Amino acid sequence: MLNWIWLFFFVVAFTMAVVNTCLGDVEVWSRLMNTTFEASARAFEICLGLTGVLTFWLGLMKIGEQGGVIAKFSRLINPVFSRIFPGIPAGHPAQGSILMNVSANMLGLDNAATPMGLKAMKELQELNHRKDTASDAMIMFLVLNTSGLTIIPISIMMYRAQFGAANPSDIFLPLLLATSCSSLGGLLLCCLKQRIRMDKVLISFLVGAAAFIGGLSYFFATLNEEQLKLYSTLVSNILLFGCIMLFLGIGAYKKVPLFSTFVDGAKEGFQTVVTIIPYQIAMFVGISLFRECGALTYITDGLGWCFEMVGMNTDFVAGLPCAILKPLNGAGARAMMLDVFQNYGVDSFQGHVASIIQGSTDTTMYVLAVYFGSVGIKKFRYAAGYGLAADLIGIVAAITMGYIFFH
Repeated sequence: MLNWIWLFFFVVAFTMAVVNTCLGDVEVWSRLMNTTFEASARAFEICLGLTGVLTFWLGLMKIGEQGGVIAKFSRLINPVFSRIFPGIPAGHPAQGSILMNVSANMLGLDNAATPMGLKAMKELQELNHRKDTASDAMIMFLVLNTSGLTIIPISIMMYRAQFGAANPSDIFLPLLLATSCSSLGGLLLCCLKQRIRMDKVLISFLVGAAAFIGGLSYFFATLNEEQLKLYSTLVSNILLFGCIMLFLGIGAYKKVPLFSTFVDGAKEGFQTVVTIIPYQIAMFVGISLFRECGALTYITDGLGWCFEMVGMNTDFVAGLPCAILKPLNGAGARAMMLDVFQNYGVDSFQGHVASIIQGSTDTTMYVLAVYFGSVGIKKFRYAAGYGLAADLIGIVAAITMGYIFFH
């Protein structure tokens, strides 16, 4: 499916360029070609920027693996993960890596989540019998990852504060509910596709997770703006640095040679970055052409006209560019959100909807290209379709929450 999506970007860009040329805009070809150069360079720069973070966290994960921390995490979550990921043996390191990746995403710690996710993919690939084809466990992990469950949306609150929002954190509760819908929808879709039975343990886990999110929502709803910003940042950083000290402390206790083990794991980080560079460049160029050619404007205007024809309120249409770009390109979606802030106001209904959409899901196509590319997977099977389905659930939920809370 990804092959067709990537080709679609180029075909649409070419078609739009031909149409614009017929309308007298002959500069469109120069803009598109410049975009390919700029996007390629930008993708390479992002990979270089990822090298340091990836190297550090994979080195740290190696210490955790040698010290037995990952194995302990795996045993702790085995009752649930053995049902969601039946292809992963009990106690396998992949379970711990998946847990840490999901936890980092929930805290909004993207820089820490990516290395842990790449580590999990490498371990899942070791269990994969068809090395060029995504396994069910890989697809389940990717869909959960791309659904983007985020409990503490630090970056979005920061942008809202920079644009002078009266209460930058007022999107916390609706965003949490929207991203929870996305993750739950993705999980249930994969369970149905993979014929995973919903037994008492799995149902209890889902009910418990819903209760936890509800309780957390109630707690944060009682805090004022300054308290929410303080606690969210403080909790995230304490948990992250606490994880680092836990790995180092247990490694030292188990007499693991910390520095040499770190270096061995860090070498994997550099090798991984080299592997994902072609996938990153391919996706960035395709998505950038799709943006530059003007197709996005036609799509959003067309959708707005359709919604208006059936009598729907169309105030949310201003946030659709962010919704369309979010599964494709995180930076592009963020730029669209900031554009809405600039044109409509950060505290407008449109500004709130764009904020919730930005945090409701993750960049599906980017995650698929980078994560699968890091282990040489070429046949994604149904991963893209189900990941995008989870995105759609999250986006619909985000728009719905915008109407409930701010319209």
